[in-house]
Amino acid sequence: MIKICGVTTPADAALVARAGAGAIGVNLWPGSKRFVGDHATARAVLAAIPADVLKVGVFVNAAPDEVRRAVDDLGLDRAQLHGDETAAAFADLDPARLIRAVRVRDAASFADAHEWKTRAAVHLYDAFVDGFGGGGQPAPWGLIFGQGARPFWLAGGLTPENVAAAIAATAPDGVDVASGVESAPGRKDPARVAAFVAAARAAVATLGYSLSP
Repeated sequence: MIKICGVTTPADAALVARAGAGAIGVNLWPGSKRFVGDHATARAVLAAIPADVLKVGVFVNAAPDEVRRAVDDLGLDRAQLHGDETAAAFADLDPARLIRAVRVRDAASFADAHEWKTRAAVHLYDAFVDGFGGGGQPAPWGLIFGQGARPFWLAGGLTPENVAAAIAATAPDGVDVASGVESAPGRKDPARVAAFVAAARAAVATLGYSLSP
């Protein structure tokens, strides 16, 4: 899976879908530099995404009811929880609709992943930075390899220049990029998006395995 996150305009949503992204993320957390805005704006961005591309909403410490309403109102395929949410609080949401982001700093970071093992369809391993994501810092690839629950996607400082090395080092089921394919926060660069998708696909072909959906 190739996920392009932090999309803020319909034009960029269409661009990254044409480039071959299998999932597109819109940030619904007001504290993000890539905050998509109110639901009306988010709906316009999501409307530009083809039906065969996953629509992902990114949340940080939102209440379960707020997440549920956004999923229903916006027609999201997945809700990505990127804060300090607990698995117990989201116990009544369909695990198949949840992506759990884990900020990896050391081996102890995976305790959160184990808590969510049966409560989220996918774990997303990101770098530990001040705040919640979008810092452009690489995750500790050496810690992630062999530690993470399957399936998992890799995020954190990925770029067209390093995504092949990241895939070779961690063998993820997907990759997730935001700042690494931008000309400015929330503005995707067509050339970098295309280069990222091509590099990720080439890396997977070289390793001889398939990234799972």
